Amino acid sequence: MSTRVILVRHGQSTYNVERRIQGRLDVSILTDIGINAARQVGEALKGLKFDAIYASPLKRAKQTAEIIHSCLNSPPPLQSKENLREVDLPLWEGMLRQEVKDKFGEDYRIWSQLPHEFYMEVSTPEGQIKHFPVLSLFDQAKQFWQETLSQNNDKTILVVAHNGINRCLIATALEIQPSFYQSIQQSNCGISILNFTPPFPSFSGEDKSGGSVQLESMNLTTHIGEKFPKPREKHQGPRLLLVRHGETNWNRDGKFQGQIDVPLNDNGRLQGGQAAEFLKDVHLDFAVSSSMSRPKETAEIILQHHPDVELQLDDGLWEISHGLWEGKFESEIESGFPGLLKQWKEFPETVQMPEGENLQQVWERAMIAWQKIIRSVSGVGIVVAHDAINKAILCQLFGLEPKHFWNFKQGNGAVSVIDYPQGPDGQAVLEAMNITSHLSGGILDKTAAGAL
Repeated sequence: MSTRVILVRHGQSTYNVERRIQGRLDVSILTDIGINAARQVGEALKGLKFDAIYASPLKRAKQTAEIIHSCLNSPPPLQSKENLREVDLPLWEGMLRQEVKDKFGEDYRIWSQLPHEFYMEVSTPEGQIKHFPVLSLFDQAKQFWQETLSQNNDKTILVVAHNGINRCLIATALEIQPSFYQSIQQSNCGISILNFTPPFPSFSGEDKSGGSVQLESMNLTTHIGEKFPKPREKHQGPRLLLVRHGETNWNRDGKFQGQIDVPLNDNGRLQGGQAAEFLKDVHLDFAVSSSMSRPKETAEIILQHHPDVELQLDDGLWEISHGLWEGKFESEIESGFPGLLKQWKEFPETVQMPEGENLQQVWERAMIAWQKIIRSVSGVGIVVAHDAINKAILCQLFGLEPKHFWNFKQGNGAVSVIDYPQGPDGQAVLEAMNITSHLSGGILDKTAAGAL
C-alpha cells in the first residue's frame, strides 16, 4: 500500500516570459505556450485514475490545473489549497530579475547561493521583522504533507503548484535541507512523481520508522516536447547525463548480482538502443562507464551515434559488492541470513554485506569517482553505472547519508540530468531524474524492479 503523488508546475506565464519575479503576486496568467503545455500534461496523465486533485489558488497554477482536469477521465473535484502558494518575496515581486540583481546585488547572491540564510526586512503591524522566504516555504510544504498524506492513504493524488513550493515539497519529503533549495529544478509543466509508503513521515520531528519515501522521477518534460529541461542560467561547468545500465536476466528474475559481471539480456540491449535513440541528437563531449560489462555495453550502444567520443572506463563506478548474497534470490538470502534482508530494505545504512561492502564504502568510492569525472570533463556527456552507485551519487548531491539510499529510483536504461552551473566547485543542480519515457512511452517507470 502506498500513496502516489504526481507533482506538476504551472505552465509558462506572462511573467515567466518577461523574466519577472512572481512570488505570490497574482497578476500573471498563462501564455498560449503555457495553455498548450497544460493540455499536454493532461494528455500524459489521462490514463491515470486520481483520487484527489489539489492546486494553488494563484491564477497561473489554478488555470493549469483546470486545463489538466478537463483532459482527465472522471476526475474528482479540483480543490484549492492555500499552502500550495508560491514563495513569498514581497520586496521583489513584479520586478524584472535583472532589476533585482542590479538593485539588490548582495541579497540576490545570498538568495542564489545561501537560500536558507536569505531574509527580507518586512513591515508588520508589530513592526519590522526578518522574513526568511525559503525557511517559511519549507514549513509550508511540511504542513501540506501533514494534512494531505493523512487524508490520502493508498491513493493517487495530483498536485499543481509552483516552482518554489514544488521544490520544497520534494525536499521535505526526502529530508533535503533548505540550503539545497536552488539545487532542484522545476520546469514549467514539468512532472515529478513521489511514492509514500506508510507509516508516513510526521514532518514535525516525531520519529516514525518503517515507512519510506521514493522519488520515482523528477521534472519530466518529454511530454511537452523537451528532451531535457533547459538550464536556468549560463553554464560554467559540465552537464552530466547519468544513465543506469540496461536490464540483465538477473534484474528481471530478482537475483542479486552486485559485482558478478552479468551481461545485458535482449531487453537490456533494447533499452540501450532506446536510450541511444533518445540521446541521438544530443551533442556529447565525453563518455564514462563502469568497467563492468552491463554498463559498458549500454554505453557502447549509446555511442554508436557518437563515433567520435571515446569511452573511458572507471572501476570506481562498479556496483556494490553484495558478497555472499551475489547469485542468490531473496528467499535464499532470508534462509541463509535471517532478518538481514528486511534490515537492508528498512535500514540499509546499518548493513554490512557478508564478505562484501557496506553503503559507507560505496558512498566513498562513488564520490571519489564522481569528483574525478566532474573535474576532468567539460561540455555534455554520459556517465553509465549501476543502481547503487547512481543512488549514492544522487544522494550526495544533496548531502544525504546512506540511510536515504532508497529515496531515489533508478530504472534500467533511465537517464538523469545533473548540471554544474558554477563549475565543479559549485553546487550541482538536479535538472531531471530517472527519465524513462523513451522506454515506456509514458511518465511512469515500468522497468523491472529487480535486485541491485
